[in-house]
Amino acid sequence: MESVTATRKETAATTGQSPDTTSAAAAAQSQQEIDGFHLVLEGLKLNGIDTIFGLPGIPITDLTRKAQAAGLRVISFRHEQNAGYAASIAGFMTQKPGICLTVSAPGFLNGLTALANATTNCFPMILISGSSEREIVDLQQGDYEEMDQLAIAKPLAKAAFRVLHAEDIGIGIARAIRAAVSGRPGGVYLDLPAKLFPQTMDAQAGRNSLIKVVDPAPRQIPAPDAVARAVELLKGAKRPLIVLGKGAAYAQADADIRALIEKTRIPYLPMAMAKGLLPDTHEQSAAAARSFVLPEADVVMLIGARLNWLLSHGKGKTWGGKTSKAWGGQKFIQVDISPQEADSNVRIDAPVVGDIGSCVSALLAAIDARGSSAWTAPPEEWRNAIAERKNKNVAKMAETLAKNPTPMNFHSALAVVRDIVKANPDAMLVNEGANALDFTRSIVDMYKPRKRLDVGTWGVMGIGMGFSIAAAVVSGGQVIAIEGDSAFGFSGMEVETICRYGLPVCVVILNNNGVYRGDEVNPTGGRDPSPLVFVKDARYEKLMEAFGGVGVYATTPDQLRKGMEEAIRSRRPTLINAIIDEKAGTESGRITSLNPSAKKV
Repeated sequence: MESVTATRKETAATTGQSPDTTSAAAAAQSQQEIDGFHLVLEGLKLNGIDTIFGLPGIPITDLTRKAQAAGLRVISFRHEQNAGYAASIAGFMTQKPGICLTVSAPGFLNGLTALANATTNCFPMILISGSSEREIVDLQQGDYEEMDQLAIAKPLAKAAFRVLHAEDIGIGIARAIRAAVSGRPGGVYLDLPAKLFPQTMDAQAGRNSLIKVVDPAPRQIPAPDAVARAVELLKGAKRPLIVLGKGAAYAQADADIRALIEKTRIPYLPMAMAKGLLPDTHEQSAAAARSFVLPEADVVMLIGARLNWLLSHGKGKTWGGKTSKAWGGQKFIQVDISPQEADSNVRIDAPVVGDIGSCVSALLAAIDARGSSAWTAPPEEWRNAIAERKNKNVAKMAETLAKNPTPMNFHSALAVVRDIVKANPDAMLVNEGANALDFTRSIVDMYKPRKRLDVGTWGVMGIGMGFSIAAAVVSGGQVIAIEGDSAFGFSGMEVETICRYGLPVCVVILNNNGVYRGDEVNPTGGRDPSPLVFVKDARYEKLMEAFGGVGVYATTPDQLRKGMEEAIRSRRPTLINAIIDEKAGTESGRITSLNPSAKKV
């Protein structure tokens, strides 16, 4: 304190001012200027961004402190990849870009997987990373964490930008936001070198340079002739089917989508993250007859769904083809915001290009314009055939779920989860794994839109805790995460984050001691376990207890049910280690065919 006072006196002596006058002048000067830190934060807040997911460190530590001081919520993770997953799914839930903030080089690279996943899944997200100085990076002079991050990010993002001057921060943020949410949403990279943050400029000029993005995702109205063509094709179908993808869920055009399905009385098939757009128990749902309707349908309307590997590329035996590459002969209507998506695997007979909300609204209007007498329901024969197959499969599943084997298997454990979700339809369900993913998707019904979040297009493992944290932060409600024990390992340390923020997340690990299953042995008879086997009877629940949460060890359905009900009642962070038969499960779940050397088990 004495040295500070002495310095002030020395400064005053050389300038002819008193210490108090010097302090007042400095304060006045600071009020007249604004630095890069605050321009970044004010630019985000101006555009309705209220939460940042990230991990502090050089050179963005002070940015996280200042963000919190400025009223932004900063959720700090243990690993950047999980922060990135959280930002991406927040974007899916809100239609605003989720923000992930990382340090340079290694931290940036950790966040890059989530950025690429966001781009692949069409989740709006902005990865903001600090970086080394351009003049040092370009000459490769060995700066701290030196890396040309912009060049690395470009191939994996929808767009990538770098800001070098404080006066351009507003433009950089505006371009990143517009790129993330306009057209087909995706991941955007925004590079902020370390020396940008302390740059200062006139406060008024700085604030005037910030941009509030106007209409960042403008409606894209489909062409009338495209709509008419689609309606005509649909009207003439004998065995029509509507497939709903996560793009339909993202659009938040729930009422119109439901009206289109119910007005046309066409059976529909929801992809995993579209479950709940209409309740899975809806009479027109063909989910329980998926393997029947795909090859039998003659006209298929895709709404926000892509004919990628998740739909066998629209061909092969799944669609009635004679070989793995043969086209089954269906006619396709595709409703998508990207014209480039049409004809990506098979011929699209009626592409309808535009945003989902506008397209569905236009389809409804065209159907209404024809009058009720001009539109008839699909033939009763088609609907009855689907109902018969559904009833048969539902009865078979009910019989399986009613069993109570010891130890538990996937079915008996998920029968409990099914009941809990039915009793708590507003809870967010996060799901990842191989068998844990496949069985949950087919057993647990969803009742409301955007309540199911899972691995998406890439089938990437590790999204569990990041998605769960974001779901709790964005919704403010209960989250249930159903995890395979292998999948949980990618992000398990984030249970500390869940506890630190006191989030109402109930994690259920379906623990069968390994990847796919836990009974594989080393073929050489050596000491090392099989690469697919974990520590037997691992006590995962202790990890949650270590950070102050609730741990439950469950070996029976009753124990699992009690643990989940208490977690929802208390809203405390909870991890339930649900022990299931280590022989339960098949390699790669239901995509064994993608592993050329997979054996049947």
